[in-house]
Amino acid sequence: MTVAPHFQFRNGVLHAEDVPLADLARQFGTPLYVYSRQALHDAWDAYRVASQGRNVLVCFGMKANSNLAVLNEFKKLGAGFDIVSGGELARVLAVGGDASRVVFSGVGKQVWEMRAALEAGVKCFNVESEPELLRLAEVAEQLGMVAPVSLRVNPDVDAQTHPYISTGLKENKFGIAIDSAVAVYQRAAALPSLEIVGVDCHIGSQITEVSPYLDALEKLIVLVKALARLGIDLKHLDLGGGIGIRYTDETLLAPSVLLDKVFQALDAHGLAHLQLVLEPGRSLVGNSGVLLTTVEYLKHGDAKNFAIVDAAMNDLIRPTLYDAWHSVETVAPRHNGDTALVYDIVGPICESGDWLARDRKLDIRQGDLLAIMSAGAYAYTMASQYNTRPRAAEIMVDGSQAYVVRPRETVESLFATEKILD
Repeated sequence: MTVAPHFQFRNGVLHAEDVPLADLARQFGTPLYVYSRQALHDAWDAYRVASQGRNVLVCFGMKANSNLAVLNEFKKLGAGFDIVSGGELARVLAVGGDASRVVFSGVGKQVWEMRAALEAGVKCFNVESEPELLRLAEVAEQLGMVAPVSLRVNPDVDAQTHPYISTGLKENKFGIAIDSAVAVYQRAAALPSLEIVGVDCHIGSQITEVSPYLDALEKLIVLVKALARLGIDLKHLDLGGGIGIRYTDETLLAPSVLLDKVFQALDAHGLAHLQLVLEPGRSLVGNSGVLLTTVEYLKHGDAKNFAIVDAAMNDLIRPTLYDAWHSVETVAPRHNGDTALVYDIVGPICESGDWLARDRKLDIRQGDLLAIMSAGAYAYTMASQYNTRPRAAEIMVDGSQAYVVRPRETVESLFATEKILD
């Protein structure tokens, strides 16, 4: 049974902290995202403890979960933020986040986004191509400002993860080939509207071993030393994020293990003066949330049994997009198990790809409540309104209290701004 620490069974009912999930479903309906506030704090604490006595800036990779309540928790805990759009910057500023602790990543930054980030005063732009570098220099010059930059280099390191979330191979769209990085840094150094402040690397997501990070770091150290010989001295080294979480039985990589190994390498090469920037997303929020869904129908067939639920791929696209595994728990399970069958958990969307889990042995009935676990990351942020389905509400649980941190959309709101021609 795969249940996150802050989602446990009590008296035969699955709880979020001290709140029965069945109560939340009755009060707020389903589908429903439920987050544990304490889970966010505990996940952050692992990075805080690992960073003690070291010059480390942990920037939450907010593409994983950008709800303002979540961002506000991390702001209060001392996090910076890793953003990939002007919209995400606006969210950080909306919760009073410090722009000087924001790194701006992403391969397709637009002029308006660059302007907004420069005017806000972000820590740096993680530049991913030479054309982007030149555009940023031009925008900064027009504003009479100097843009702080680091180059995101692609080290051609295999993170041993799903191809769609692997970002450090030379065939991926991300970053500048590490063999070309010195020349691009030299070009950046010649542009007066740019200030070189660091180097950035992000090799992928859901990584459970330290070796890919160390392989990438080894190449970054060679680059940093080559730049120093040319008189280009950096202030920080950004290793990105990507530490995995437990979806089933994964052996996890602790932040302390990663940081111990990284600082050993930096010390050995005389680079301990560099600030280390990390950009964790999934590992800070993934196990903090569940997606509650109600069984609408049970459909039994010769080849498959289907549990048709009210959540769908528009609520959680990871299974159909990545073939991702999410544990499924019955919120109030029956304990005899005599009538358990193997089901595919599917939604009502008109696509064969609309599934949340496959081949799960469950003892369920129509009307039962299921919890799709580990849905705190890349669930709501990737949600859509496909089939004109309103996006679900988000709830934050704090001890015995539950708070609506985003209400459920209404059907009417989905087309309220649309216009009909006469």
